[in-house]
Amino acid sequence: MVPLWMYLVVAAGLFCIGLFGVLTRRNAIAILMSIELMLNAVNINLVAFWRYQTPDKIGGQVFAAFVFVVAAAEAVVGLALILAIYRRRRTVIAEDVDMLKW
Repeated sequence: MVPLWMYLVVAAGLFCIGLFGVLTRRNAIAILMSIELMLNAVNINLVAFWRYQTPDKIGGQVFAAFVFVVAAAEAVVGLALILAIYRRRRTVIAEDVDMLKW
């Protein structure tokens, strides 16, 4: 049986990789992919804590399924926004998008 701390180390590493991607990438699609990595790290934590705390109840799996639904909705809305911005500005570089400025 794998100890809980190993799951937490993997999830923390995945979250740090995602955070690094969000903070350093200029491409909006790469930023969305990094956010998805961070959400997957949260899912690993939820399922790991569920497995080690209350395996007889299904609460951790429900939370993980909810995070999957939120991640899917975020991906759909984010890609739709990026597509709309690309059609208008012809770029997906996050720094070049200044649509709120006059």
